Amino acid sequence: MPPSLPAVPRRGFVWGVSTSSYQIEGAVEEDGRGPSIWDTHCRIPGRVANGDTGDIACDHYHRYAEDIALMRELGVGGYRFSVAWPRVLPQGRGKPNEAGLAFYDRLIDALLGAGIEPWLCLYHWDLPQALEDQGGWTCRDSAIWFADYAALIGRRYGDRVKRFATFNEPAVSTLFGYGFGWNAPGLRDLDALLRTTHHINLAHGAAVDALRAAVSGASIGAIHNRQPCRPESGSRADREATALLDAYWNRAFPDAQILGCYPDPMAERMAPYLQSSDLARVQRPIDWFGLNHYGPIYAKADPSAVLGFAWGSAPNGTLRSEIGWHIEPAAFERELLAVQQAYGLPIYVMENGYGAREALDASGRIPDRKRIDYLAAYIGALQQAVAKGADVRGYFIWSLLDNFEWGNGYNDRFGLVYVDYPTQRRIRKDSFHWYAEFIRAQARRPQSSAEP
Repeated sequence: MPPSLPAVPRRGFVWGVSTSSYQIEGAVEEDGRGPSIWDTHCRIPGRVANGDTGDIACDHYHRYAEDIALMRELGVGGYRFSVAWPRVLPQGRGKPNEAGLAFYDRLIDALLGAGIEPWLCLYHWDLPQALEDQGGWTCRDSAIWFADYAALIGRRYGDRVKRFATFNEPAVSTLFGYGFGWNAPGLRDLDALLRTTHHINLAHGAAVDALRAAVSGASIGAIHNRQPCRPESGSRADREATALLDAYWNRAFPDAQILGCYPDPMAERMAPYLQSSDLARVQRPIDWFGLNHYGPIYAKADPSAVLGFAWGSAPNGTLRSEIGWHIEPAAFERELLAVQQAYGLPIYVMENGYGAREALDASGRIPDRKRIDYLAAYIGALQQAVAKGADVRGYFIWSLLDNFEWGNGYNDRFGLVYVDYPTQRRIRKDSFHWYAEFIRAQARRPQSSAEP
């Protein structure tokens, strides 16, 4: 067990878990759901490891009650999930799909019945293919499409859901989907990348306004990845590449959405895509900053890349997870403080976790000590950031379940719960029991008079 966290306010602090629709739901052709860009992407040979798809994933569409029972056993206070846009609007616009809407009614009602607050994310990368066929995020009208979708979700669930996120990691979905070609829709096109970046920012602002109009007492944010960006070498070219990566990866979306501007290294590139009132439409008041963080990332110069940089490698000897991601809890502390200083909003950590390649041992267990050590170290770093003034109000682990991990398919496992995909059996890892006991320990901790 890590030490108790006296600097983290117990009253109102949310310990939770996160998932996303395409990664866990499955049932891609059931009850009127339309295809998403990820259904299409997975069927292009070579795009996803092993030819994996989200067709079944964790079968959460049918097993959500079992998964909520696991969350209740954990004792979490919040569950962040995403709605599958093509499940509720198969064409992306027009007539809603009542069967798809009803699924989220059942999910939300079951969460509330279990004493777990639903945190609803509107978009976690699964754009309806019908909208992609009309230009998708490269089309300026996409902001209108998204606002209409947000209004539908707000009207349907706003009597029970108050916590809404507009987008999850828009920098990842755009850079990987339109710059590097790794994710759906698999493009390497500078114009598409910059156009999409601005249109998603416009969509965020429009969705905030739509949710405010539809939901009384809504608490709205967006979820951004933030990682320290470092050069692969000390060369000037790699340092300049790193500045570009930092601008795009860490600041292009939150700076526009909260500060009303694009960061200097990319502002000139973005100018042709802006109309006169656009930044005011993007910069709508929000209530909290959602932070996803894992570890530092590296850049190197690449003149052939659409933004002039490529993914770099961490130095030899760097502490890494089993899937090669850099581990540095002190960087997490610094990012929490940097976000607080830059944006001045309450912070909810919506993703943090440890990826591994795992299999059941001879006794049928997953003794994932490295994940436990990682979580303990990163929660300790959160404690230090709070002690230094970061207004952190929640921490959600990625992920409740092992799931479809995008281009890596089912190779990488982040879950507190092991999923045996052929049988869909859920098996609690040692980290599951650790987190459950940790949450119980926080509930037992005496309340300080200095805490809010």
